[in-house]
Amino acid sequence: MSNYHIKHLEEYYKVYRKSVREPENFWEEIAEEHFVWRKRWNKVLSWDFKTPEVKWYEGAQLNITENCIDRHLFTKGNKTAILFEPNDPSEEAEHISYRQLYERVNQFANVLKAKGIGKGDRVCIYLPMIPELAISVLACARIGAIHSVVFAGFSATALSTRINDSDCKMVITSDGSFRGAKTIDLKGIVDEALEDCASVESVLVAKRIQSDVSMKEGRDQWLQPLLDDASKECAPEIMDSEDPLFILYTSGSTGMPKGMVHTTGGYMVYTAYTFKNVFNYKQDDIYWCTADIGWITGHSYIVYGPLANGATTVMFEGVPSHPDYGRFWEVVEKHKVTQFYTAPTAIRALAKEKLEYVDRYDLSSLKVLGSVGEPINEEAWHWYNDNVGKKQSPIVDTWWQTETGGIMLSPIPYVTPTIPTYATLPLPGIQPALMDENGNEIDGKQVDGRLCIKFPWPSMARTIWGNHQRYKETYFSAFEDMYFTGDGALRDTVGYYRITGRVDDVIIVSGHNLGTAPIEDVINEHPAVAESAIVGFPHDVKGNALYGYVTLKETGEGRMHDNLRKEINQIITEHIGPIAKLDKIQFTSGLPKTRSGKIMRRILRKIASNDTSNLGDTSTLLNPEVVQEIMENVK
Repeated sequence: MSNYHIKHLEEYYKVYRKSVREPENFWEEIAEEHFVWRKRWNKVLSWDFKTPEVKWYEGAQLNITENCIDRHLFTKGNKTAILFEPNDPSEEAEHISYRQLYERVNQFANVLKAKGIGKGDRVCIYLPMIPELAISVLACARIGAIHSVVFAGFSATALSTRINDSDCKMVITSDGSFRGAKTIDLKGIVDEALEDCASVESVLVAKRIQSDVSMKEGRDQWLQPLLDDASKECAPEIMDSEDPLFILYTSGSTGMPKGMVHTTGGYMVYTAYTFKNVFNYKQDDIYWCTADIGWITGHSYIVYGPLANGATTVMFEGVPSHPDYGRFWEVVEKHKVTQFYTAPTAIRALAKEKLEYVDRYDLSSLKVLGSVGEPINEEAWHWYNDNVGKKQSPIVDTWWQTETGGIMLSPIPYVTPTIPTYATLPLPGIQPALMDENGNEIDGKQVDGRLCIKFPWPSMARTIWGNHQRYKETYFSAFEDMYFTGDGALRDTVGYYRITGRVDDVIIVSGHNLGTAPIEDVINEHPAVAESAIVGFPHDVKGNALYGYVTLKETGEGRMHDNLRKEINQIITEHIGPIAKLDKIQFTSGLPKTRSGKIMRRILRKIASNDTSNLGDTSTLLNPEVVQEIMENVK
């Protein structure tokens, strides 16, 4: 095990059995052999899923940035750590070496300290995919501040909610961002968000689009002059293994987003271990994950996992369609990318375009392809395998969550035989279980149930910021002594797992988890709306799209409805962000409800998906006639 790499299926089973039989020895060995600790742990693991309380490498001390940067300086100081590929292909790519990264992170850390940020303070980062985003994340970790990155596509309301929930003391943003041919006024969004954030004392602003922005006296400062004046040396804050590293918000099925708290030691060990094995990382590889650092994929597999392995990680500012649909492949050819990790949504969008966008580029450097964000459908899998990987590069269809911190189920390239749509086998240390509705584990093969994990792993979230009770209720109350993922899964005759989708009211749209409740709450605030229900329906690019059934206080006709549709999507954009807009809105005189008043979403989902052959017995509903009316009015 000592060299970290799993090389054969037989070896996988051997390693897996050991990881399950002696989990503490297994994770202790990995932690000992591959990382720099300032102080060794007293205890590898203590846990209780009832409370729930999990601690890994208790008593150990470290700084994660020493493991991601400092320790590589002697052997890889001149190697590219971050390869920044800008939105505009005519702008030159930037190669930031480990030595330069060390200096830039230290300068940024010193700026934070000078602004009064210290260990345990929360810093909100609302930046586009520019080097400052990765550097500010690492600068927070350097001094023990807790970073909370908010994806720079979220609205001012969504941003202020997240800032207030964790009492952030500082916001780091930029004048704006490039997105394809558009520019976005990020500073304006931050200004609007901060109208109602009492905890924020200072705002640091990076220059990206060179736009005129208003700077609030005493609060806002341009970042670059401060960095220019800062020292390139900054001693790392020594952290406890269980000290929080970051908070990352994920949509809940009820209104308020959940601030998942990830801690330092276990998260580092698990992301580094999984990065190396799932992507078959070798020393001179050029690895590219197309995600945004605003999501967990970017935290774990653009920043921490790759850098802990001394890898070269590509940071891409642009979009797959700009200046044309060949952009991804142009970047692969230009930088000789060896591992490419993207979302099924992007693959489906590119598969709709002409093949010449792929064929004009040399993709022979690729060794491993990855998929993340939702299960990849069979058609997209084959298109990706045939046209991008040329049937030579194994596809790792990875399943994991913001809450898990790292990849949980995935093929290991050149080790696990793959089957389209299957995430295949658990990674070492992960103990999945399928449960029935009565809370019993389902044994055997060719079965399906609710996916749970029955033993802790190092990178799992430890709590929800400020609300441990909600953490317990959400993840540990459905099944006794189990972490419940919220997903359904099936296990085939070989023991491979396939994720079948969410079992709660969270819909995955373009790889983003969107809770239906917060969207409904926003719609219901519209003065004309009495009630609404959101469901997902299949979409050939996004995977799922959102379908809204809206009951109005007064009925109206045609044009009024068209205006209302625009207004409803506008209000969703303002409160949540454009990613939550509805593709279809149907106005109804009522919603199908049970006698106890619960909306029957199962029926609404079937109608939205055009699958009305078997709606089940609707006569027991409070208002069965509504179902018929909704079906007749589907356009």
